[in-house]
Amino acid sequence: MSEVHEPDPDECTAGQSDGAGNEARRLSDFELDVFRRVAEKRRLSAGDQLFRRGELGRTMYVIESGCMQLDFGDGLRDKRLGAREFFGELALFIGDHARLASASALSDAEVLVIVHADFDALLDDEPAIMARFMRRSFTYLVASEQRLITHLKRRNEELLLTLDSLRQTRTKLTSAERMVQTDELTSLHNRRGLYAHLEERARWQKPNLGLGLLLIDLDDFKQINDQYGHVVGDRVLELVAAQIRRGMTSLDLACRLGGDEFALLLQVTEPAELAARARALVEGVRRLVLPDPLSGVSLSISVGGTWCESDASWSIWYSQADDVLYRVKAEGGDHCQIAPPGDMGPRLPSA
Repeated sequence: MSEVHEPDPDECTAGQSDGAGNEARRLSDFELDVFRRVAEKRRLSAGDQLFRRGELGRTMYVIESGCMQLDFGDGLRDKRLGAREFFGELALFIGDHARLASASALSDAEVLVIVHADFDALLDDEPAIMARFMRRSFTYLVASEQRLITHLKRRNEELLLTLDSLRQTRTKLTSAERMVQTDELTSLHNRRGLYAHLEERARWQKPNLGLGLLLIDLDDFKQINDQYGHVVGDRVLELVAAQIRRGMTSLDLACRLGGDEFALLLQVTEPAELAARARALVEGVRRLVLPDPLSGVSLSISVGGTWCESDASWSIWYSQADDVLYRVKAEGGDHCQIAPPGDMGPRLPSA
């Protein structure tokens, strides 16, 4: 018959270092005898679980033979214990204490089970021995707590670094999305940005305000481009975009649709307010002072607007406003008209 190998304490804890030393958890012969007086013995087979992390406990254990493993989870290193070593003592010191780790047998093992009442009896019978045992246990627990704090600080630092990386990534994504939705020349929204804004209409539209759309087109812009070049033409577009931006509120959204065509989406109380905003925009562009080589050149815009019915789509709004803009351009430009609610009725006064 082959001889059964009984693991010794050093084999169980080989390669481990918890900073406090396993000797702090190893009982002397005399201490072991004292606990044997009151303890109940329990045999475990390899793989048996003694208790789970989070369970309430009121018992301490001393290993008579075999190897036990404590699994703390949360990225903490498992701990292996061998003969004469104890664990679960907080359950005796505190009572009904939630286990900090799961305990299971790595090999066939035998443990001494010390319940709360028996520990109290030992305090009465052997106060000096129990005092030394408790002092040593508390020293070990404090050291373990310090190691845990250090570990958590390290984990927290790693978490902060991860969160910072995520924030940076989110910032980059937000910046990239903003760039994709922004017109490079004027820094207004482009069509993609406008469409994204419209998709979130339920989030940003105020329930007590209506929606109005202004389509804006520069008058004779092709002549400016042809006569002065595209660099000057781009500067004119920037100046008009800046004037549009000056007349906006925080509830409005401006967009360069392409070329010299702009859109301004406004939250207003009534069509008359939309018309007033359109007139102010036309007058503001008239007053622009243009730099060389455009000194003395008068700049003007044409504006067509519509009151946006809530049950209609962007394409309907655009079509209505574009039809009005076409009429303004046909009349020579440099003014605005607004289609009132109910589609294509008589125009509100123009500037």
